[in-house]
Amino acid sequence: MLKARLSPPDFKEASRGLPIKAMGAPAEVVLPLLQHTGFPCEAKVSVKDKVKAGTLVAQSKEYLSSPIHSSVSGEVKAIEVRAHPLLGQYRAVVIESDGRDERDCAIKDRENPASLSADEIRKVVRDCGVVGLGGAAFPAYIKLGPPEEKPIDTFILNGAECEPYLTSDQRLMLEKPGQIIAGMKIAMKALGVSCAFVAIEENKPDAINLFKKSTGGGLIKVVPLKSFYPQGAERQLIKTILKREVPAGGLPYDVGVVVNNVATCFAIYEAVYKNKPLYERVITVTGGIVKNPGNLLVRLGTKVKDAIEFCGGLTDKPAKVILGGPMMGIAQYTFDVPIIKGTTGVIVFGKKEAAMPVPRPCIRCSKCIQVCPMGLIPSAIAQAIEKGRFDLAREYNVSDCIECGICSYACPGNRDIVGLVKLAKQRLEK
Repeated sequence: MLKARLSPPDFKEASRGLPIKAMGAPAEVVLPLLQHTGFPCEAKVSVKDKVKAGTLVAQSKEYLSSPIHSSVSGEVKAIEVRAHPLLGQYRAVVIESDGRDERDCAIKDRENPASLSADEIRKVVRDCGVVGLGGAAFPAYIKLGPPEEKPIDTFILNGAECEPYLTSDQRLMLEKPGQIIAGMKIAMKALGVSCAFVAIEENKPDAINLFKKSTGGGLIKVVPLKSFYPQGAERQLIKTILKREVPAGGLPYDVGVVVNNVATCFAIYEAVYKNKPLYERVITVTGGIVKNPGNLLVRLGTKVKDAIEFCGGLTDKPAKVILGGPMMGIAQYTFDVPIIKGTTGVIVFGKKEAAMPVPRPCIRCSKCIQVCPMGLIPSAIAQAIEKGRFDLAREYNVSDCIECGICSYACPGNRDIVGLVKLAKQRLEK
């Protein structure tokens, strides 16, 4: 599948050695009613309602969805349209913190969590609003309940974290290995599998050594991976570790595999062992002009500006702020945008870092084809989109693109190929 390997510098030095810091409850949180792949939620609270951290505030009856919980204690201030990191704007529950940071009384250690059945595990994971925390935010309970006709024999714990700048997964692996492994074993029980692999890139030797000691061998094997981008994509992990290739248009289910990110497994652990909903997560706040980069445990709904202020603010005028990594993340138009379930990091660039080279015409050098991890022809896809031939882009399997951005990085003409792909997917979806 992978014809050539080309990786951007990782730029992780600023934060990889820094322990996770808990930011605490901000004065206000903004909780969009869509923070996951699937159907949006409906608000289950009203203005002036009192809530605590962990209180259910939004839910959907649809199967492909995930409930949303308050991340602070306080009062519902508004239910209105606010800035959204992926959709521009979206309806959200706005909660004003009361400063007491009280937890919902249901959040407490579960007695004998090992006694839960597979169905009970899935229900707990769903009720606690756990989604994939690697960025896709797919409801985790669905992954843990594959169709009967798709038997699963292998689980892969994804600790690759190949995106430049981001180090939150690495810190989580170093500081919470036992809880992550416990979450992985819960997922394995729900899936009915005994074989598992822990995939970690070689540029994280401390995490590799720690997990080798923590897993104790047996049917859980730690696999050090060569460091290159996009090593952490599900299909690439499956191909590298198991030599199985997910078919075009298919899912890991089709080859008997489920892949979960380390942060997701930590959230599964907290849901099952502590009955704790997903209302906070670890992110990396970094970039050339962030005064004190770091890895933060932040409440969902925290505004980007509050997270940056917690890190000491900026040393220069910002030119670009990205939620996620620089390769697959989304540039934002305001610092008032909230951190949501799928947010892995906040990266702020100054003018020099954010400068974009002038794009030039395609010279058909094929470099984008050589590096595409999905075996696509990005140059042909891009040209079809530029000519308005979205039907042709579909024939070229544009929907199989994982939007890793390595084609744009490799292009000597500085063409925004992945931007065109995003446009095509939006048009085709409509």
